[in-house]
Amino acid sequence: MLSRSQAPVLDDDPFDPEVLVDPYPFHQRMRDAGPVVFLARYGVWAMARHAEVANALSDWETFSSAAGVGLADFRKEPAWRRPSLLLEADPPAHTAVRKPVLHLMTPKTVQGLRAAFEAAAEELGEELVARREFDAVADLAEVYPIRVFADAVGLPEEGRGPLLRYAGMVFNAFGPRNPLFEAAFAEAAPVLEWITAACQRDALAPGGLGAQIWEAVDRGDITADQAPLLVRSLLSAGLDTTIFGLGNAVFCLATNPEQYDLLHADPGLARAAFEESLRYEAPVQTFFRTTTRPVDVEGTVIPSDAKVLLFMGSANRDPRRWGDDANRYDIRRRTPGHLAFGAGIHVCVGQFISRLEGEVVLAALARRARRLDLAADPVAKPNNTLKGFRHLPVRVTAGPS
Repeated sequence: MLSRSQAPVLDDDPFDPEVLVDPYPFHQRMRDAGPVVFLARYGVWAMARHAEVANALSDWETFSSAAGVGLADFRKEPAWRRPSLLLEADPPAHTAVRKPVLHLMTPKTVQGLRAAFEAAAEELGEELVARREFDAVADLAEVYPIRVFADAVGLPEEGRGPLLRYAGMVFNAFGPRNPLFEAAFAEAAPVLEWITAACQRDALAPGGLGAQIWEAVDRGDITADQAPLLVRSLLSAGLDTTIFGLGNAVFCLATNPEQYDLLHADPGLARAAFEESLRYEAPVQTFFRTTTRPVDVEGTVIPSDAKVLLFMGSANRDPRRWGDDANRYDIRRRTPGHLAFGAGIHVCVGQFISRLEGEVVLAALARRARRLDLAADPVAKPNNTLKGFRHLPVRVTAGPS
């Protein structure tokens, strides 16, 4: 068995803003170094190949989420907020609360939302294509999910502004206490106060997903203490990830005009185009796990109680899984097995809704614009967990052909 001194050791900082903006050269170095590497700067283990990342995500008994899915170990230091009952828990506690949420987040639920989501996408697509130029982040990716998903959860229309601030706090908190972390948590108190109030029963519209979670309290499936934490999980996990995902999808299409031509010719490929963008430019790049026992991974023994950083973004471009063209965006590619939504029992419960949002938005654009191009250089938005853009100026040429 290989000890740490014999395993590949890298001194790279995965949370350096330059790496966060363009992680792919670093990802390749990790994959080439071996199935497991040791990141000396933070004293953590890491996996970047698809097989090992997928196996770790699926093995919750060995790679636990209960100590937190960020660099911080909740068993050794206090969490900045009450841990998520879905993301930062393992069975049996995780199982008890996940069931009522899964009961809501089903393909049937998505089908019930489709008409409203499509109508909003068509309206927004019409408006944006008429402008000819727009910011695909500020005018599209940050507008559409906050409109439709917040409506679906049942948030009041007024006062949704803190949603983006809260999501930024959540995903930057998974990294070290670097400048990104500190900036996200500047003046955090009012944001935390807002999210706590927004998840209470009396703040949510009847019939929405949030109200339906509270109905599980009435059935005795969960407690009144658990309900607001589950609503909070929907909001924190269901917005920024989709915002980054939508922006990344537009970027992929704008920088691969031959792929946009395929989509424009057949808007029915919108779902496939979004799935390939999730693989190619995964909005969620990393999550941590903590080992519960010594575990042998291809000859390297990771000790018990060790933090392990799983690079889903790297796994999604691993040639061992995707072939020699893994670094090419191809909307006709078969993408089952990508890890943009995770895997195993902690796979994203909102994945069906996110997929619906991506599909209807891309289809609405494809039907109206025969060309989609960058209008200026994009501005990246470094984040300790997510990859995406702060600004993405695009130009569209209207017309069916």
